[in-house]
Amino acid sequence: MGTVTGSSYFLTGESTGLMVDFGMFQGKTEDMGLNEAKPAIDFDKLTGVVLTHAHLDHCGRLPLLLRYGFRGPIFMTEATKALAELVLYDSAKLAKESDVKSVLYTDEDVEKTMKQVHLVSYEKPFMIGEFEVTFLDAGHILGSASVLIKDIKTGKLISFSGDLGNTPEPLLSPTHWVEKADVSVVESTYGDEIHEPRDEAEDLAQIIAEAEKEKGTVIIPSFSLQRSQEILYIFDQLKKQGKMADETPVFLDSPMAIKATEIFRDFPELYSRKLKTQTKVDDPFDFPNLVLCDSVEKSRQIKNLKGVKVIVAGSGMMSGGRVIHHVISFLGSPKTQLVFVGYQAEGTLGRSIKDGIKEVNIWGNTVSIQARIKEIKTMSSHADQGQILTWLGKMDGLSHVILTHGEELPRLVLAEKVRQELPGVEVSLPLLNDEIEV
Repeated sequence: MGTVTGSSYFLTGESTGLMVDFGMFQGKTEDMGLNEAKPAIDFDKLTGVVLTHAHLDHCGRLPLLLRYGFRGPIFMTEATKALAELVLYDSAKLAKESDVKSVLYTDEDVEKTMKQVHLVSYEKPFMIGEFEVTFLDAGHILGSASVLIKDIKTGKLISFSGDLGNTPEPLLSPTHWVEKADVSVVESTYGDEIHEPRDEAEDLAQIIAEAEKEKGTVIIPSFSLQRSQEILYIFDQLKKQGKMADETPVFLDSPMAIKATEIFRDFPELYSRKLKTQTKVDDPFDFPNLVLCDSVEKSRQIKNLKGVKVIVAGSGMMSGGRVIHHVISFLGSPKTQLVFVGYQAEGTLGRSIKDGIKEVNIWGNTVSIQARIKEIKTMSSHADQGQILTWLGKMDGLSHVILTHGEELPRLVLAEKVRQELPGVEVSLPLLNDEIEV
């Protein structure tokens, strides 16, 4: 629909309705208002829900299904369940703390939702009504999946990409291919870009070297799931290689990221080959002078520390979380480096700063941005244009591509590339509540 958040699809057959994801809208105020609107679908026909992964923009509205009367199964991988539970409880907590009018659901709603979860494994088909469903590893975050759905009555195959990973990447197994599909619903987040060769470790090493030389501050707004663990892994490697001083403190200032890292440790079977090997020797997410800020008081004390320091804090798009306090404290200094390592949606503070805004007002504090703003695009956990086209090109029998989960320009650019590289394949760019017959 021309946006990167709020992912949800409703697939109907003769008698069965199946939902893929039910995510929260984020970023632009007008989009977030959509979270409270009941989708215009036939909930009496909804037989089951599949969740591709645990990011809020894919799972964030699941508790609302209870309000709409859904009491059926919600299918996901075991790792996704562990992370989704963490994300949904955090979402309920933040909404309650910020503005009672914006509370979509409570802890009790989350608890009831998780009781409806059914665990599934990769590449093991299961049935939802008249549909046969198979999860394939998407390589995006821990437990993430693409979904292949077969209509048993017609034999038609439809694939949903979920979010495709920027594969190969350091932590996870590679993205798995869908070998055959008639129709594919695919994300287009970076549909107009080609990622540069992965060199984020060297990029971060140079940033840290600058900070150590001038005794400055590095702030990394980071998503709690996957990105924070990847950053910890890189710092572990840099310290082992002598490219980052053991004495340089790294503050992981995100209770959710701390908990997500513990969940990561529970699923070594999903790691990349290299990470599996290292895990046998030591903990890849721990290193000298890593400080876990599991309390507000620890977070507050960071601003009083003199000298070089690295702060990894949520939220990843700077739309809330503890990173906001560090913006107030440090962005007015030219010795600060603000490093973006993930997608910044329209309407977020992160996007405004990345686009060059020079002054921000937060909670009555006017901050003149003197910090150096940097971006490491290769750390994206989303596939780029080439990777998306490769994923689509592996599907035998593909006749129709439906581009979603992307801002309008990337979708348009990717649509043209699909037409060029997959001649004869129909391309659709649906808007919210559009219905496509396949």
